[in-house]
Amino acid sequence: MTETTDTFAARESVIDVLLVGNPNTGKTSVFNSLTGLRQKTGNYPGVTVEKKTGIVTGPNGGTLRLHDMPGMYSLTPKSLDDSIAREVLIGEADEDLDIRLIVVVADASNLNRNLYLVTQLIDLGIPVAVAMNMMDNAVSSGVHIDLDALSDQLKVPIVPVVASRQQGIDELRQMMFDQIGPKGTETPSSGPTEEAGPGLSGPISNPAGVSFTERFPRRRLLGGLLDEALSPAAAWFGEHTKLNRVAQTSEALRVTSSDQALQTWLEGSQDASCKDDLKRIVEQTRGRLDEMQVPWRMLETILRYDQIDELYSKVVREERDSKASQSVRLDRVFTHRIAGPVIVLAVFALVFQSIFSWAETPMTLIEDGIGALGAFVYQFLPEGLLRDLLVDGVIAGVGAVLVFLPQILFLFFFLALLEDTGYMARVAFLMDRFMKSMGLSGHSVMPLLSSFACAIPGIMATRTISNWKDRLITIMIAPLMSCSARLPVYILLIGAFFPSMTILGVFTLQGLMLFAMYIFGIVVAIGAALVFKRFFMKDAVSTSFVMELPPYRLPSLKWVLLQMFERAKIFVTEAGQIILAISVVLWFLASYPQPDDYDSMSSRSRIQQSYAGQLGQLIEPAIEPLGFDWKVGIGLITSFVAREVLVSTMATIYNVEEADETSVDLRSALQNEVDPETGERVYTPLVAVALMVFFALACQCMATVAIVKRETNGWRWPIVMVLYMTALAYVGSLLVYQGGLLLGYG
Repeated sequence: MTETTDTFAARESVIDVLLVGNPNTGKTSVFNSLTGLRQKTGNYPGVTVEKKTGIVTGPNGGTLRLHDMPGMYSLTPKSLDDSIAREVLIGEADEDLDIRLIVVVADASNLNRNLYLVTQLIDLGIPVAVAMNMMDNAVSSGVHIDLDALSDQLKVPIVPVVASRQQGIDELRQMMFDQIGPKGTETPSSGPTEEAGPGLSGPISNPAGVSFTERFPRRRLLGGLLDEALSPAAAWFGEHTKLNRVAQTSEALRVTSSDQALQTWLEGSQDASCKDDLKRIVEQTRGRLDEMQVPWRMLETILRYDQIDELYSKVVREERDSKASQSVRLDRVFTHRIAGPVIVLAVFALVFQSIFSWAETPMTLIEDGIGALGAFVYQFLPEGLLRDLLVDGVIAGVGAVLVFLPQILFLFFFLALLEDTGYMARVAFLMDRFMKSMGLSGHSVMPLLSSFACAIPGIMATRTISNWKDRLITIMIAPLMSCSARLPVYILLIGAFFPSMTILGVFTLQGLMLFAMYIFGIVVAIGAALVFKRFFMKDAVSTSFVMELPPYRLPSLKWVLLQMFERAKIFVTEAGQIILAISVVLWFLASYPQPDDYDSMSSRSRIQQSYAGQLGQLIEPAIEPLGFDWKVGIGLITSFVAREVLVSTMATIYNVEEADETSVDLRSALQNEVDPETGERVYTPLVAVALMVFFALACQCMATVAIVKRETNGWRWPIVMVLYMTALAYVGSLLVYQGGLLLGYG
């Protein structure tokens, strides 16, 4: 009998549930809905593959530990993400998990394809349940699924869900707790309960020892010959793995059908003799199937889809119009070879325009608040070291970056909005065409798009690229995408030196300048990829890129806001800690040493003679041809920790220099800075463009260097990346500044 939730809550051991599904099935939305904010993110043991774990609370207080597996289409791994998910599912991972249930998130509007993974997981012999998501999309597309019949045929419980609207989440949560039986036993099978509702069965579970193939015996033309041919390989898995009988036969079929699946087992085995035995057995099995005139290549795919098609015809009724669906009609425009790219440019131009227009008011409020805080602290504390540190170091440095938080929030909001509507997948599709023509792998599209938010997750996302050289090229150019850390630098310089004049009645010069910086990074990244491909990785062969275009859907405001909140939280907590530490260090370096005549010295002389000033003057001869002075030089050094630190560095320097009780308006300070010898302005629009070009191309991020070292297992490629990006940044800024002077724009 099924254990009650109260008994479950009293159990001391942790019960693990895996959340599995194809990409684009809404798995993340289901995970967020089930766990709320009770989540933590880490890496799987020994690899830099991100995993999410959350706590699910039952109706009576019981808890489950839910693991969000990387998206996968089948148990035949094609990337590092797939391999890790597969190892966890078959019990080969270096983690001690008590897996009592697998919840598969399936897309109801693409049921035929989703059933492939579902049936593979059923054959593992672990209890399986299905969260049938996007039921609203299926109905609107004319697809009606008899969930009771499907549940009865698969012998697994199915819960209809619309995760974006929180529909069915409570029922799914209840089903998960109902399906967990006493530790070490299987939940006994019983028929669906009448009051359970469509597809929401009682405590049924796929019975151990019965495979999907055996339950749907349409493909029985071979009689027992197929099982007999596979039995030696199944026996090997029974001897050398933890797989149960059902999974042993299923895995034997998989390695016989797929060279990739066989290679995965050969690479994972530590015993050379075991490898030789498996390889020999599989070769003999394939030979026997050839004698039987059975095409063994893709045999598992043929068998499963033959049976899935029969099942689909029994449980699904389609009422599709002769006209194309709404998504297809929209795709004729949005993915058009000419109109598609134009629309992409227009959409992102509007996004960056909105970032400037909508964020102005909250930025002003934050700026005023920081100024008021600085004035309060200045008046409240007595004159001395502590007051100077807090006002000129901490408040000025951290506040100078926090003022840009509204624009960062808007950027994350629009990116999440475009992703949730399904449009970002179309952007990837259009970019794939363009990138293929430039010799870059189509699999690089999504990692590079992720790098616009931050290069670190973008670099980690390259694990989905199976070809190592294609993956390496993508890693090397991902930091050239303009990430959110560059945004404060761009906004500061554009806002200070370019007027907010209207162009074409819709756009402003500032918005177009920001958009141009993002396009600039993409263009340079493509050029760098061509160089790497042509001169350093000539034999790199790009693999085919297959992606699914999800249907267009109304975005979930809750999910969009949650994504925006999570990304902003990471920026504030992680970047804020770095900025705080750097601000304190910079304040010290900009304030000391203090000579005997310190009080009588001018503010410029004070900071010039400080440690920071000496360091900036040391590198000034090297950066002077770029139009940068020694103050910018200090920022270039400190911003290697994190790009946005440049803003807090300049704010700290100017606050120390002015030593005023009020917060300095950094834009005004830059605009009004003049050379005391010549009387000319130090910072001009040309200098601003040269500095933005430098930051667009330079590798000013220690965290990115560290993650590249981890992903490439050495220091060779991180060093190459730092050197080539620094050279690009220097040459690019030099050409912009000197070229501008020649054209009379100085």
